[in-house]
Amino acid sequence: MAEIIDQVEAFAIRVPRDTPYLGSLEDGVKVNEKGYFVRSKNKTIYPVNDQSVLVRITTSGGAIGWGECFATVGTHAVAHLIEDIIGPFLLGRDPADVAVIYEDMYDMMRVRGFFGGYYVDALAGIDIAIWDLKGKLLDQPVATLLGGIRNDKLACYVSGLPKPTIAERAEFARNWVDQGFQAIKFAAAVSFEGEVAEMAALRDAVGAHTQILCDMHWQHTAHEAIKKINAMDAYDLALAEAPVNAEDMEGQAHVSASVGVAIAIGEELRTRYEFRPRFVNRCMSVIQPDVAHTGITEFMNISRMAAGFHCQVMPHATIGLGLQQAASLHCAAALPNSPLQEYQHSVFDKNLQYISTDMKVSAGYFHLPSGPGIGAEPKPEVLDMVFDA
Repeated sequence: MAEIIDQVEAFAIRVPRDTPYLGSLEDGVKVNEKGYFVRSKNKTIYPVNDQSVLVRITTSGGAIGWGECFATVGTHAVAHLIEDIIGPFLLGRDPADVAVIYEDMYDMMRVRGFFGGYYVDALAGIDIAIWDLKGKLLDQPVATLLGGIRNDKLACYVSGLPKPTIAERAEFARNWVDQGFQAIKFAAAVSFEGEVAEMAALRDAVGAHTQILCDMHWQHTAHEAIKKINAMDAYDLALAEAPVNAEDMEGQAHVSASVGVAIAIGEELRTRYEFRPRFVNRCMSVIQPDVAHTGITEFMNISRMAAGFHCQVMPHATIGLGLQQAASLHCAAALPNSPLQEYQHSVFDKNLQYISTDMKVSAGYFHLPSGPGIGAEPKPEVLDMVFDA
């Protein structure tokens, strides 16, 4: 008899960090009583510590699958959706039917308007956990189940240069290049001297052959973005990410058609239905789906659609423990159109100590975790990091 899902659990965890994500807080930015603050340039909320929701699914035979959701904020809302609404409908299901389960869970709330947001984030963590479970029951890595491992060593770019001055950020970038990394991304949200000045300093520091990417953090109108991208391209900008507001599809298309630099969007999108009109309108040449938003099932649906529009897939890596990073690497390893992965060093390096895995980064490459499933599990002490609402 096939093993069936017997228990679904969600854990809201908080992992301490010494320096906030993206670096020290700028003058005037305050942390509220719940541990959140808003960056002044990109107007985006962040937690002082790393927050996430882990999902544990156990079968009738005692097998365990692990997943992780996007839950940087609203962490307990995601956990509640899993344990009180979605989880009970999973009991008795066969984990071999993972794609069918995802579609069934999505269907339950679509007519009520929950075809995005925290509900779909909750589905993502469940979906990753069931894929992990399926891989373990079949004794196969998830990438193999997704069609085959094209690469077990995946090129990555250094994401973020959390230092207080341009000179220090440039030196920090050069240190990464000296370690073998060939691509660097800087964040406009903490580039207070301006993106063009930062771009010039970085190019001088890393030389002619290193790719430089800029995360523009949704700050500009289309015309402002075009002007800034063209100015940065004087220093050979490789990619401009999120140049205009996430809702501004027309602006995205206008920017993409008006510059000679690759435009990347999509970390905030969760389904093929959100991506499809942006493909049709040529809003980007690179997509950045985040598996902690999409789950593995929908990540692959989106990525295969991207191939049909001749777009590349460069997955977004969110703040989290790292199970979502392992899942993302398995997806990318099975794709023909995923040239670079995001290496969130200030998150990944710090939190890797809490995971049982051989996943690692060295000399500009992620190494795909080995073993069945996603190849990563939280260590027992992680459950001591569960926090109350």
